[in-house]
Amino acid sequence: MNQIKSYLEQIVPLSDSDWELFSSKLVKTEFKKKTTLLKIGKIERHLNFIEEGSIRLYLPKVENDITFGFCFKGQFMSAYDSFLTQKASTYQTETLTKTTLWRLNYNDLQEIYKKTEIGNIIGRVTAENLFLLKSQREMSLLNDSAEERYLKLFTDRPQLIKEIPLKYLASYIGVTPQALSRIRKRIT
Repeated sequence: MNQIKSYLEQIVPLSDSDWELFSSKLVKTEFKKKTTLLKIGKIERHLNFIEEGSIRLYLPKVENDITFGFCFKGQFMSAYDSFLTQKASTYQTETLTKTTLWRLNYNDLQEIYKKTEIGNIIGRVTAENLFLLKSQREMSLLNDSAEERYLKLFTDRPQLIKEIPLKYLASYIGVTPQALSRIRKRIT
């Protein structure tokens, strides 16, 4: 729980009373590798902080899943659009490794927003960070070649290269695993 407190204190100083309320709502949950956290058609009920592990966001397809996002230790994650609207998700989330999450349910988060001085600031900053990641990825898909997108991962998100299986990386940058292998051979 210290990890999440440190993360929040980078955004805004926490009073003891704000932290007490916030931490009282957190539920620690552990998941095995390859556990589906949320299926298509289900409503996202939790905002999660990853204490340990990694998670992917994807569209399951018959031949090959389409992976469009990853979340790692020290980050908040959720099927955020479903969480905000409390409507069915159009994609799934899955653990890639053994994962430990600190979870807040929707109603508890609304209470934190109402009863703390810092809740809305943390919510806004977290939403802004998620938006920037999504926006950068969309611009990259529109403007960069597959090779450029792969090379950007080395500088922008090196954790992806180290921790994510190649088939998911290939999907993330919009190519087949075979095409990613060719790109990697050209680069090395």
